[in-house]
Amino acid sequence: MRLTATVLDTPDPKGLALFYQRLLGWPVDADEPDWVTLRPEDGGAGLSFQRETDHVPPVWPAGPGDPRMQLHLDIEVDDLTAAVALAVEAGATVAGHQPQDDVRVCRDPAGHPFCLWVAG
Repeated sequence: MRLTATVLDTPDPKGLALFYQRLLGWPVDADEPDWVTLRPEDGGAGLSFQRETDHVPPVWPAGPGDPRMQLHLDIEVDDLTAAVALAVEAGATVAGHQPQDDVRVCRDPAGHPFCLWVAG
């Protein structure tokens, strides 16, 4: 068995793929109206974006009865301040709750949380 991709639901697969493409620099591997995949040049597991018209963004941190995050992406960066600025310029929002000084929790345009972090 081989993991080929992590799939994120979104009402706009192409738009969310372009957001992550800007962050990661990965080329588009598949581009269909309801499904877009980015894959790194080395052929490793990629990210896919699936149309879900009834997508409800998770709440983080979640309270009782809130839609729960099922996963999040950890993205290692060299410069946390520059990476956050790029992510926000591309369409991310910075979460109000930040549990660590060397990590920034952000939300992509579909509301999925992801973490930018610097290896220390």
